[in-house]
Amino acid sequence: MKAVKYLFAFWAGLLVYVSLAAIFGATGVSAYRQLEKEQKRQEANIEGLKLINRELEDTVDSLLYDKDTLAVYAREQGYVSQFERFIRIVGLGVNHKTRISAGETVFAAEPQYAQDKTLRIIAFCAGITVFFSVCVFDFLKYLGSR
Repeated sequence: MKAVKYLFAFWAGLLVYVSLAAIFGATGVSAYRQLEKEQKRQEANIEGLKLINRELEDTVDSLLYDKDTLAVYAREQGYVSQFERFIRIVGLGVNHKTRISAGETVFAAEPQYAQDKTLRIIAFCAGITVFFSVCVFDFLKYLGSR
């Protein structure tokens, strides 16, 4: 019967390890929630990029098929038609307008989790604590029976 008490320390340490790994480990609940947040962030970025892509496609279509849009865009870039005169004022420069941003690079964030070695050390310490608690309890019981 005494061995069962001391074996309980091993099971307690194992239970602590499994619990911590399930919550804070590399495949635990905490890492899973972080990955879900990252997935939502990436999906929102993709939707933004799709919107920018549609706007750029509309701009390309306008430049390809609408001569007035092409003329306005060319003037913004500093070009003139063959029947116009161009006067450049030094110091003012060409008006470069960026109509649409091409988007930005969004890198995936790595989930933060506790290292397995750390979880093992904590579980070992919990098992040792339970073991010494059982030993002290048995020792006090022995002293009380004398």
